[in-house]
Amino acid sequence: MLTMTSIDAQNQFRQLIDASQRQPVTVTRRGRPVAVVLSYEHYQATTQIIPFHVAALISENYPLRDKDAGASMRLHLSTMSDIAAQDGLAEDTVMRMLNED
Repeated sequence: MLTMTSIDAQNQFRQLIDASQRQPVTVTRRGRPVAVVLSYEHYQATTQIIPFHVAALISENYPLRDKDAGASMRLHLSTMSDIAAQDGLAEDTVMRMLNED
């Protein structure tokens, strides 16, 4: 992972954004990591990770493999997301509920 100081990130913002399109960039302040800049696509991919127990439950109900499994799961999660939004549940609330033990 590429690393930049906060001063360099400020002074070279365009380069920071360009680099983040290829890989996450750690921004440091006084030698300590304080932030990570990543592409929107990478951000979307990392926020779409579902907890293991939810994935296990879905795989029990949707025993597909390969591309069919991915398509089925995306459709199912999209439907669940739409229903949650209609019920007024924000994404962070749903994620908190899913991660509660």
